[in-house]
Amino acid sequence: MARKKQQKVSSFVWEGVNQKRASTGGEIEAPTLSQARALLRQRGLRVTKIKRKPKPLFSGAKPIKTVDISFASRQMATMIGAGIPIAQTLRAIGKGHESASMEKLMVDLSRDVESGTTLSVALSKYPLYFNRLFTSLVEAGEESGKLDLMLERVATYNEKLEAIKNKVKSAMMYPAIVLIITAVVSMVLLLFVIPSFETLFQNFGADLPALTRGIVDLSRWMQEYWWLVIFGVFGSIAGFLAMYKRSEKLKYTCDRLLLKAPVFGLIVRKSALARFARTLSIIFGSGVPLVEGMSTVGASTGNRVYQQAVEEVKNDISTGRSLEHSMSKTGVFPNMMLQMVSSGEESGELEVMLDKVAEFFEREVDDAVEALSSLIEPIMIVVLGGIIGTMVLAMYLPIFKMASVF
Repeated sequence: MARKKQQKVSSFVWEGVNQKRASTGGEIEAPTLSQARALLRQRGLRVTKIKRKPKPLFSGAKPIKTVDISFASRQMATMIGAGIPIAQTLRAIGKGHESASMEKLMVDLSRDVESGTTLSVALSKYPLYFNRLFTSLVEAGEESGKLDLMLERVATYNEKLEAIKNKVKSAMMYPAIVLIITAVVSMVLLLFVIPSFETLFQNFGADLPALTRGIVDLSRWMQEYWWLVIFGVFGSIAGFLAMYKRSEKLKYTCDRLLLKAPVFGLIVRKSALARFARTLSIIFGSGVPLVEGMSTVGASTGNRVYQQAVEEVKNDISTGRSLEHSMSKTGVFPNMMLQMVSSGEESGELEVMLDKVAEFFEREVDDAVEALSSLIEPIMIVVLGGIIGTMVLAMYLPIFKMASVF
């Protein structure tokens, strides 16, 4: 099954004429130039000039983060619940915000709302910050008259998903940092420390131990070809990243290998399952059509293997199959989750069951990250100590040998 490529959103600056034949202009976000033109035509605008917004070489503006959107959602929920008009709420949130980008976003949204646009439509113009799930929930809140409750709910949802992402990142960051430190220390020893010992060994006039000869030869090679090592490492990383950015097949393969990785794979799998259950729960409980919301569910898992599985589930349930049956066919969801979904469908409490599944896997991620942290620390110490200790031992072996002779 073909996998849909996720499009990157860009900003475009445009000039044109509105329905009243008055000149106008502004900015719009869209994946491509042609789609930006189409969006403007849908608004009744005739575009005379449009181009991609240039990015400044140096910008002091802080980028908008997920935590900013979550906090703004919670502020909107509180202020709208207190009866403050939406446009006034948006301006109040943006006013004096520490992020100039966030302040501009809130001001632009308030202008759209003041012109008669609903909040959900205004948010949909900025898909980079407000995804389909966000706008669907806001739209459902507008229709039901419970906008403040929906905004509160989506803020909580974003915060929980961000917490899971941060835990997975922190679990992978620690070993990566230790390995980088090990590589740097090894390079320093080979390039600067061992050569000074080599000069001392030349005066011994005796054969060096095999381990010492090997380390000395490696040091000589590094002194001559250090540039080749650096260019090789950085060139390989840059080449891989370039291929990864362009190839969906490579991304899918990397995600599949990540799921099979020892220890880390378990954390990534449980994280994907927690995100899946949490997103599906909020979609089901908000009244958003299940088939329509499944694409958002797949994207929220953060893994293309599960994203493809969700697409298969989406196609299957659109033919009238049950959610549990469709999920079981993919082979990537555990029996416990399938049983909970089946019970939820039979009892009419699917949202409650999915919440319980999400909470279970979120606790599993917490426990796995904690266990990994306690396990990795001694392993990394052994690896770092083993590499550096071997080099130090190799340098002192000839000295021990000469001392035994005398």
